[in-house]
Amino acid sequence: MNDHDWLRLACELARLCPPSPTAFSVGAVVVDADGREIARGYSRESDPHVHAEESALAKIAPDDPRLPGATVYSSLEPCSRRRSRPRPCSRLIVDSGVPRVVMAWREPLLFVDCHGAEELAAAGVTVVEIPELAEAAREPNAHLLSGGPATT
Repeated sequence: MNDHDWLRLACELARLCPPSPTAFSVGAVVVDADGREIARGYSRESDPHVHAEESALAKIAPDDPRLPGATVYSSLEPCSRRRSRPRPCSRLIVDSGVPRVVMAWREPLLFVDCHGAEELAAAGVTVVEIPELAEAAREPNAHLLSGGPATT
């Protein structure tokens, strides 16, 4: 699979998120340098506050030798601020040693002012944005963007 395919999978994972009126639905996949999936996750997968990248990275041992060559595919820009955890997803990614992130959609200014892509890049992480998949990332978040009720 290529970047577009992995990112499409991350966007599909976002559809598994329990809808929330106060948080985005996001999917993430961690893939090794050989193009094999290491882990996947989605927002609110294990608890009401877990983010997709956090969920996926928590399934991988911190000393996993595949991390320094891996890519995190995320349907939404990794967060740079959190209200519910001490470390945002951008910091979790940097701390994991993953050198590359591919994302579909920049986080809109709805809950926090996000600068995840810039913080990742400043830390030496390669950030690739594939905006043609942004609509697929927005779809499971339509209830937040329209102001209407959450739907399942």
